[in-house]
Amino acid sequence: MYTAYIQKLPEAWRNISELFQALGDEQRQRILLTFEPGERLNVTQIASVSTLSRTAVSHHLKVLRQAGALQSEKVGKEVYFWIDYTYITGHLKLVLDYMQDRT
Repeated sequence: MYTAYIQKLPEAWRNISELFQALGDEQRQRILLTFEPGERLNVTQIASVSTLSRTAVSHHLKVLRQAGALQSEKVGKEVYFWIDYTYITGHLKLVLDYMQDRT
C-alpha cells in the first residue's frame, strides 16, 4: 500500500480536485461545450443559448474561472470568458502521467 499522499497531496495535484469539481457539473460542462475554439463569450451570449438564468450562468462562470478552466477579461462594461486549454490539458496530463506510471 502506498500511503505517502494520504495526509498531503503532491504540489502538482493541489488544484486538480477543484478543477474536477468544476468540470463534474453537467451545467458547467454545457457551458464549456458552448465555446468554439478560440472564442470569447460574455454572460449575455451564453445565457441567450442556455436554459439557465443569467444569474445562474454567472455563478457557473465564476466557478469555472476560479477552478482555472476559464480566463476572463473586462472590456468596457462586459466581461469576456474563454477556455484555458493549456491549464485544463496540463492538469489532465498530470493525472494521465500518474496513471501511466502506475501501470
